[in-house]
Amino acid sequence: MDSEIMHFLPLLVLGNIENLILAAQGVEAHVDPLILAMLSLTAVVMWLLIGTFATKFALKYARFINFIGGLAIFILGIQAIVQAIPGMMAFFH
Repeated sequence: MDSEIMHFLPLLVLGNIENLILAAQGVEAHVDPLILAMLSLTAVVMWLLIGTFATKFALKYARFINFIGGLAIFILGIQAIVQAIPGMMAFFH
C-alpha cells in the first residue's frame, strides 16, 4: 500500500463504518433505497476524488484530519446508538 495512504488508513476504515451507520439510519427512517444508494455512491465518489487529488496537500495535516474525522465518526456512532435505544427497548417488551 502506498505510504501516503497509510497516514489516512484509520479514516479509510472508520469512514466505511460511518457509511454503514448512515445507511442503517436511512433504512430505519424508511428512505427510498434507490435514493439512499445514489447518495451513498455520490459520497463515495466525492471522497475518492478528494483523496485522489488532495492527498499530497493534506499529508502535512494528516494527524489533524484523522482526529477530526475520527471524532465525527464517533459522534455519529453515538447518535445512531442513542436513536436505536427506544426501538431496542420496544423489541424486548
